Amino acid sequence: MVVLNKIYTRTGDKGTTALGNGDRVAKHDPRVMAYGTSDELNAHLGVARLHAEGEIDHRLSLIQNDLFDLGADLCRPDMANDSSAEYPPLRMIEAQVKRLESEIDEMNANLAALRSFILPGGSALAAHLHVCRTVARRAERLATELAEAGDVNAHAVTYLNRLSDWFFVAARVANDNGASDVLWVPGATRES
Repeated sequence: MVVLNKIYTRTGDKGTTALGNGDRVAKHDPRVMAYGTSDELNAHLGVARLHAEGEIDHRLSLIQNDLFDLGADLCRPDMANDSSAEYPPLRMIEAQVKRLESEIDEMNANLAALRSFILPGGSALAAHLHVCRTVARRAERLATELAEAGDVNAHAVTYLNRLSDWFFVAARVANDNGASDVLWVPGATRES
């Protein structure tokens, strides 16, 4: 369990931070960028939840917890030595991905097929979920870049990929099951 008695430590004053295994790296290290973006996504999700209620709010709370798991996973390199760690590192697992897939399928079952791309917007919740979708995509890009250069749990990358899909479908649900989606009209603003 984490215990935070003192918020500032001064250990990062020279531009470095500690990873989950104790290694110190630059605060702009690709690993820090990846888990920092998952933290940013979690903050956006907190704002989105101001507009959510019921089952969708419950599901968003589960995702917020998942995002802390994801950050813990991404901040801990060297998966090959997980068994020698002082405590078992927290890693994303397939069940977390499967839960998202199940929820996507359930939400999507009530939506009409799309015939156009959707512009981010509609209800306040939908607009915030579209912001979450785009930040999740950025986190995924950073995680895949990190995966090319080092060891990253494949379930972490898959989770981010599914999560952006989840936000897209949930935004449609938040727009009256797609009835209030704002559709893109190609070329609508061109002069004739």
